[in-house]
Amino acid sequence: MFNQKAPLAERVRPSSLEELIGQEHLTGPEGILRKTINTGIIPSMILWGPPGVGKTTIANIIANEVKAPFRTLSAVNSGVKEVREVISQARTNKIILFIDEIHRFNKSQQDALLHAVEKGVITLIGATTENPSFEVNSALLSRCQVYTLKNLEKKDLIRLLNSALAKDSEFKSRKIELKEIEALLRLSGGDARRLLNLTELVVDATESKKVVITDALVIKLAQQKVALYDKSGEQHYDIISAFIKSIRGSDPNAAVYYLSRMIQGGEDVKFIARRLVILASEDIGNANPTALVLATNCFQAVSMIGYPEAEIILSQCVTYLASSPKSNASYIAIKKANKLVHQTGDLNVPLSLRNAPTQLMKEQGYGKDYLYAHDYEQNFAGMEFMPVEIENTLLYDPGNNTRENELRKRLKAFWKDKYGY
Repeated sequence: MFNQKAPLAERVRPSSLEELIGQEHLTGPEGILRKTINTGIIPSMILWGPPGVGKTTIANIIANEVKAPFRTLSAVNSGVKEVREVISQARTNKIILFIDEIHRFNKSQQDALLHAVEKGVITLIGATTENPSFEVNSALLSRCQVYTLKNLEKKDLIRLLNSALAKDSEFKSRKIELKEIEALLRLSGGDARRLLNLTELVVDATESKKVVITDALVIKLAQQKVALYDKSGEQHYDIISAFIKSIRGSDPNAAVYYLSRMIQGGEDVKFIARRLVILASEDIGNANPTALVLATNCFQAVSMIGYPEAEIILSQCVTYLASSPKSNASYIAIKKANKLVHQTGDLNVPLSLRNAPTQLMKEQGYGKDYLYAHDYEQNFAGMEFMPVEIENTLLYDPGNNTRENELRKRLKAFWKDKYGY
């Protein structure tokens, strides 16, 4: 008969703050979440962090500590109907509602939570791996505290692993030796759940009573079980880095290859599209302003359509951006400006550029000597706009490409030798 057992990660899940490993900044002696739990008054909140760092565990611990009824929904397979059913139940008995992957809820689904959260009918705990500023609508976000969870450090993962082996009754009945753990740590990518599941895979695949875990054994057994692309681990960062650098380096072939790696690995379509919007401005900029328009439209389109069809739109955008002329001149300009502001502080805006809505301001010289550009030939008056302390400072130096050479020519004609164009 098939023996279905809970995964190791579930069997050893902490039930109290004392058992929790990691996230000391939130749950340690001085942590804000610990202090909140101690008051017994739990606000609605969003737990934001990478996979496998304790979001679900913390939600369970909160419910256990305050002895509150606890319901769980997954945004992957729940909708407005399920949300309303929980809210209906909560009207007679207030509950804590945990929604995993809340960023996958669309606007109408998130809106269904608003009134209940605002009136305190439910205490919402949402978990997300995505930046809630982008993925949770502002009305719901304003009603929740946002707590950021950090990646688990190597020492945390080792503690977690040793604790699980000592705590789990099934594992205690076997002699397990952790001879080497680097492969476990590397393949888990900092995801505690993945680490424990991978360990269980190795132990279960070994028939003898004694299990000696080595890097070679882990790699051999995990070969068919562990995805080559891990959205939370080292592969994630390596592949997105190669993807961006391929586009920046004008290689559409490599770019679309890494795109496929991410798509087949289950990467969030919005994550990919968002990076393309950033790249279109940072690495292409004014060399081809249409790139930003296309990338923005790509983000909107894939957000509406989703996989699998979104891969076609992504491929179009990726190959276009990779084939486009490149310039980081506008990116460099804002970095220079940031550095200048940091160095010079809050310099006074020239009086000529200040608005003068009152008579007193006019008498003090606000707006005096301002030259309205449209009153002059070619809509250019040639007045000074910078604060006097940093006059003639060049920040934007157009790149050497067809479009920006045109901009350079125009700016040079206007400013002659003022900025060295």
